[in-house]
Amino acid sequence: MVAEVAAPPSRRETRALLARAGRLQADAETIVGALEAARAEVVAAYEVASEPQVWDAVGKMSIETVKDTVDGRARLDELPAHGIRSVADVLEAGPERLKRVPGIGEVAARKTMHAAEQLKRAARDSLQFRIAFDPKNAELTRLVRSLAVYGLVWDAAGKYEGQAKKLAGELGTQRPIAAPAEAGRLRRMFMRAGDKAVADEAAQQVRALVEGADGLSEAADQVRAIRKPKDKQVWRDFERRSAEYYGLLGQVVGLGGDVAASEGFLPADIVERVGAQKLDTSRLDAGLRLRGYQSFGARFALVQRRVVLGDEMGLGKTVQAIAAMAHLAARGATHFLVVCPASVLINWAREVDKHSSIPVVSLHGSGRARAIARWRTGGGVGVVTFGSLGALQLPPPRPAMLVVDEAHYVKNPGAQRSQAVNRVAAESERVLFLTGTPMENRIDEFRALIDHLRPEIAGEMGREHAAISVEAFRRAAAPVYLRRNQSDVLTELPELVQVDEWEEFGREDGAAYREAVRDGNFMAMRRAAFAVHRAQDSAKLTRLLELAREAMANGRKVVVFSYFRDVLTAVSTSLGTDARGPITGSTPVADRQRIVDEFTAAKRPGVLVCQIEAAGVGVNIQAASVVILCEPQVKPSIEAQAIARAHRMGQVRTVQVHRLLIADSVDERMIELLGSKAQLFDAYVRHSTIAQASPGAVDMSEVQLARMIVAQEQQRLAV
Repeated sequence: MVAEVAAPPSRRETRALLARAGRLQADAETIVGALEAARAEVVAAYEVASEPQVWDAVGKMSIETVKDTVDGRARLDELPAHGIRSVADVLEAGPERLKRVPGIGEVAARKTMHAAEQLKRAARDSLQFRIAFDPKNAELTRLVRSLAVYGLVWDAAGKYEGQAKKLAGELGTQRPIAAPAEAGRLRRMFMRAGDKAVADEAAQQVRALVEGADGLSEAADQVRAIRKPKDKQVWRDFERRSAEYYGLLGQVVGLGGDVAASEGFLPADIVERVGAQKLDTSRLDAGLRLRGYQSFGARFALVQRRVVLGDEMGLGKTVQAIAAMAHLAARGATHFLVVCPASVLINWAREVDKHSSIPVVSLHGSGRARAIARWRTGGGVGVVTFGSLGALQLPPPRPAMLVVDEAHYVKNPGAQRSQAVNRVAAESERVLFLTGTPMENRIDEFRALIDHLRPEIAGEMGREHAAISVEAFRRAAAPVYLRRNQSDVLTELPELVQVDEWEEFGREDGAAYREAVRDGNFMAMRRAAFAVHRAQDSAKLTRLLELAREAMANGRKVVVFSYFRDVLTAVSTSLGTDARGPITGSTPVADRQRIVDEFTAAKRPGVLVCQIEAAGVGVNIQAASVVILCEPQVKPSIEAQAIARAHRMGQVRTVQVHRLLIADSVDERMIELLGSKAQLFDAYVRHSTIAQASPGAVDMSEVQLARMIVAQEQQRLAV
């Protein structure tokens, strides 16, 4: 039987193909051009906006700095007497004015200028640039606007950039070669066989390029639809999402900072190996912009395979773990496992779902057996509590990466959960322990953690490493331990980092909530998560204690806000001697300030407990850099004012805001309703005269909100 030979495409089909290829080439060029133009504008705007900060830096460099750089024979001692006291003064003076200073000739003036210019370049290269919130500053406004536009273009088409460059180049080459393939039959009869074959082959290559370009044209249409945002819009957006703007800026220009600190002061050989590791981000959400230190942390986990990531709280350990898992998933890995306290299980599920395309399965609760079966069969990120880990009966499947959050929970080798983690770690290809609790002075605890990962390293670590110095400890732990501090890697400090801490009700607090819903008691519903006799029976209180203790272990002071006095009583009781206050509506104003002053002056970190409407205004709490909100507020303006007590002028640390929220509860209903209200607020009245005069004027009615939520929850729970 003779095999059938596919008929060559008709002239009409070839013409349609080349026309489609032409449109696709234009789309590819649109994407490439838009991204290049957006980056170029960011670079140009940054150069202008950063110049005053560079000049400020060289203005602080004394003339002695120039002397150290110039040939020692140059006589520069007379410069201060002639008003030239800094590197900036040298640059502004220029060579002609320098030559008028006694003892400085043409050669010395030229060398002095050259030294000053070198110092200015060094200042620019090492600049820790910050964007001051100053909508009236034209240079900063241009930069913020350029970053907003770049972010829009990147979100629309960033993931297609490499493909677009390839298509624009190859279609530009192949389309002209393929053009004769659409010639009529008569013309093709007179074409040389070789030319015809070349044209047909080029047409096939064009077809392959066109058929492999799914989504690119839609991305180009989104890019064309982008309109330059208004200045007020970009400043409002920057105010809400400044970290993302710095992430965009870091993609385009260097932001200075201590490179060695961002790499955890690791030895050069480890840094070199990590630097050589490419990070595949194709399974990460396009809106996630990893900071440089976060990319380094994910690659460290991939290269070193079994490690502890001990970054200070607020640096995004969760995101780094997700990035490492996403890289492995992009390379074909299927099963991952996250072990964490019950208080953060739902938060992990939400973060994985938000930042990656990896399926996430909660291996906890009443449907645990079915969930485990689904995870075993379909793969993804399984999220399990320490208590439920033993029920998984691993292997199989063998996790490509085991992530253990709050890893200091397994520091006791004799505990059942430690032994369960150890069994799973032994079967996992890679293991990543996460803990924000510093370990430098707890060598026995740290060694117990390392024993899960690299027993040979744990066996070689002794108390003498910690006794000598932190540096000696880190050298011994370098193959397995990476820690960075906020002040080292977040060069734009201070900023506001906001985290929603989603929890789930347990038996006791869940029962209190259902009773409040049945009674139609809105206020009781809002504080039901704390209506328990023991801290361990409250998911919110458990998480609050974890956050507060970790913050204090890192030398940070904490302020806790709640609307309800009985919630504050439960928090204060659970914190014991670490609690300060409380400040409530019945606390006299003078006493409020005294409590704050004592909290500020205290050398030991503590937790200031405050009723939100009492301490949310009129009291400055810059000493605290961690804010914990026990429940959503009916008026968003009250929450904003409370946060502003710590996030204000004089604050030198990043302010971390943790909102304690319960999924499928009054909290989630309030976030949904007030979130839509906030969008209307932003879109229409934020800058109106009424809004400026009274931020609460546009907040949703408390009575209306309560009735709506109570009705929704009674219907959902069928009570």
